[in-house]
Amino acid sequence: MKILLYSLLLCTAQFLTAQTATKEQIISDLPEIEITEGINLHIISPEPIQYVDLSTQKLTGDLPTTNIARIKITDNPDINQKEKIIKPVVFSSRDTVGIITVVGQSFIAQYKAIYRNSENLNTVTNIHIQPENMQPIELDKMVFSNLELRKFAMDIIRKKSEEHPIREKENLQLSMQINNVYVMSDYIFLDMTFKNNSNLSYDIEDLKFSIEDKKIYKATNNQSIEMIPIFQLNPQKHFRKNFRNIYVFKKFTFPNSKVMMIRLIEEQLSGRTIEMKVNYSDILKADTF
Repeated sequence: MKILLYSLLLCTAQFLTAQTATKEQIISDLPEIEITEGINLHIISPEPIQYVDLSTQKLTGDLPTTNIARIKITDNPDINQKEKIIKPVVFSSRDTVGIITVVGQSFIAQYKAIYRNSENLNTVTNIHIQPENMQPIELDKMVFSNLELRKFAMDIIRKKSEEHPIREKENLQLSMQINNVYVMSDYIFLDMTFKNNSNLSYDIEDLKFSIEDKKIYKATNNQSIEMIPIFQLNPQKHFRKNFRNIYVFKKFTFPNSKVMMIRLIEEQLSGRTIEMKVNYSDILKADTF
């Protein structure tokens, strides 16, 4: 009976390992992407790119934005250092130019770059990294990628929680409210709505978060600690009537002698600024989801 039970447990463990193990990549199995001389290939990632590796000097590239890798065939000819002879690199159709590796926050994707003649008008200029080409990277479970944070934020947006805000402030026909506070692992999500009751649209210069003293006797004694969200769902800088957004912070604490100050500042010359104080008790009441 013990032998049977042990065999059953062993088989189960082997099955689970097979289901969760990351498949090894073989060059011949890599997805192919075509690249042409004189034309940049843009690889678009669903989350910020952490690292790009090009396996050969025949390829060169950069990161014009956090989510896009720009790759091209190197313009410089191959120089024979010993004989000081310049020999242009010549490719034939379907030659392998090199291997492109893109590492995101939670995945690694690899492609085989195949040469395509520039006379072909169907040259690909950009590709999106597809889920089937991503291999997961084992990360600390407490760390979420921007893609995961966006999913959580979208789940919050789908909740209709604007009617009973936990804190609200009005000034100059503007209102700023915290609909709710959520916590997920070591992350705090602020669900906020801004309303403009005037006929003038609002151009956001900045939205500042800081931890400050509750009682400020002298401006020089005020110790203000700026807090920068690690993620926000919508980077919008302009709204006419209503604007709802989710701001994500790594877990923080502050004593009862301090408050979290939120300031919405319009572009210069308008003077329409609104600020709100948030007590730590509001953060402690955060919901989970």
